[in-house]
Amino acid sequence: MNISKRFTAVLFSLAMIAVAGCASTSKTEGTGEYVDDTVITSKVKTAIFQEPVLKSREINVETFKGTVQLSGFVSSQSDIAKAVEVTRGVAGVKSVKNDMRIK
Repeated sequence: MNISKRFTAVLFSLAMIAVAGCASTSKTEGTGEYVDDTVITSKVKTAIFQEPVLKSREINVETFKGTVQLSGFVSSQSDIAKAVEVTRGVAGVKSVKNDMRIK
């Protein structure tokens, strides 16, 4: 019976360590957040590509914890505004950080 309690305690400890290892911190993502951010990035890239005005632009998309960062080069301020607008319309986007530049 004593061995059973120790085994249960060790198993519980290992489970807690595994859960803590998958948790996120302020500077890293957990496994679920990484998958969510990958989906958001894909949706944003698709939305930008489907926008006729932005289709051929050099816009890079990165997502961290729901915050989307847009970077790259566009030809006008209106392209920047349109890219930000399209990005904000994507489900799951919490905020948009604009680092795009005009060529």
